[in-house]
This record gives sequence, C-alpha cells and structure tokens, in this order.
Amino acid sequence: MSSPATDGPLLGPADIRELAAALGVRPTKQRGQNFVIDANTVRRIVRTAGVRPEDVVVEVGPGLGSLTLALLEAARAVTAVEIDDVLAAALPATVAARLPAKADAFELVHADAMRVTELPGPAPTALVANLPYNVAVPVLLHMLAAFPTIERTLVMVQAEVADRLAAPPGSKVYGVPSVKAAWYADVRRAGSIGRNVFWPAPNVDSGLVSLVRREPPKTTAAKKEVFAVVDAAFAQRRKTLRSALSGWAGSPAAAEAALVAAGVSPQARGEALTVEDFARIAEHGPARD
Repeated sequence: MSSPATDGPLLGPADIRELAAALGVRPTKQRGQNFVIDANTVRRIVRTAGVRPEDVVVEVGPGLGSLTLALLEAARAVTAVEIDDVLAAALPATVAARLPAKADAFELVHADAMRVTELPGPAPTALVANLPYNVAVPVLLHMLAAFPTIERTLVMVQAEVADRLAAPPGSKVYGVPSVKAAWYADVRRAGSIGRNVFWPAPNVDSGLVSLVRREPPKTTAAKKEVFAVVDAAFAQRRKTLRSALSGWAGSPAAAEAALVAAGVSPQARGEALTVEDFARIAEHGPARD
C-alpha cells in the first residue's frame, strides 16, 4: 500500500491498481506494458539518471505516471510520449491531482514514439523511460537520432536487451544494438531491476542502461551507410566479414577489397569490430568508389 507519508505524490501499488480499475485498463503484452508500482524504484531511476533541476526530460511510455511524477519532482519540465488512447487521456489529470505545482511543467504527446520528430516546448536534454519491451531498441535509437539535444539517457529495458546495448566488442551478445547505440553515445549498464516492482510482474528481469551522448565517429560515410554495413555483418554473424559483406559489396572479392582498404581482416567477424571499424569499411563501400 502507498502512504502519503512515505511516497508523497508518487504512486504506490494501491494507487496504480485504483487508477487502472477506474480507467478500465489492463496492461497488454502487445504494447509491452508493465507498470512500475514501487515509488523507491522510480526515485532510484531518477537518481541514477542524474536528472538536474534545469533538465527538460522526455519520457516514452509513461503509462499511469509512476516515473512521470518522480521526474517532474526533479526536472524543470517533462514531456511524455504515450501511444495508448486511454492512458494518454488520463495522465494530465493524474499530474494535476498529485503534483499541481508542476502541472504547467508537463506536456503530453499522444503519439507513437517511433513517429515523433518534434516535441512541444524547450528541446529535451534527457531521455528517461521504462521502455516497452517489444520496441525498446528501435524506440531508443529513433529518439537519439531525432533529438540530438538529448545529452543523457537512462532507459529500463529487458535485462537481456540491456546486456546487448552495453556489450563491448568481442562479447557474445555484442551485435547490431551495441554498435548502433555506440554511434550516438558511451553506453554502460547502470543497474538491475527485479520483477516484483512491476504490475503485472514480467517473466524476465530488467536492466538500466545509461547512454551519455558523444560525437559520432569521424567519417566521410553517412550514418545510414555505416548502419548498412553493421546490418550486413550481423545478419550472418557466424560468417567471416568477407562472406557476410559479399551481398553488401556485390561480391566476396569486393568485400575483401573494402575490408583491406579499411585495415580490417577479411577473416574477422562483426562481433570483433568497433563502430569506428564499421565506419571505415563503409567509406570503401561499392557506391562510394
């Protein structure tokens, strides 16, 4: 049960269930919905994210508002992007009721985060979100691409996805998400979250991932060209790059030539390469010669 003495304006388990019942909401697997019901967890997320009083935070998938309220307590302003019709309609009222002093600092964007390319108000400086499990990586990459003013990101995702995002070259789980996230930011694991702080409790553990924006690799190749090499390299990750990149380059010989020109062994595999390595290979792609 939540208690005003301990949770203040934040939502506890009873609050979450009462809100959901009043709205006729049942979390759906289709949208990867698992609502956080523990006030200490959302405080921990805000603290780990390093949210500052001057920050403008964008949150994706706010649900019933557990994390939203904690972010509003700490930040200058919060913009929440919610696709669900019922949840989007209810959230402003929840904010107004529980944090009336910050109601004017809250904006709700009723949209699919994958289609959002602009936000109301000041440009966001931070992204903090409990991302829906089924679209976590594409949403994260889209937001980083669409909003270059986002300096710091902290997302809660499925533990396995967190491991992939933060994996270094050479790791067994290093792959497309690892490389593409590294294009935008320095990425690290920032903690674990147990199952019992969610309703409904998921079948998997969750992890926190911190991303601090950095300059992308210095390269003459466009990002889409680099990402095309990354996708090709990991589409057949057991194969050598000479073989895996043959379709991208036009032939095994062309792939080998591009690799040699980039200073990468044709016998290497994608899991051994840094994002800078992929950028160098893209510079020698068939369309660029």
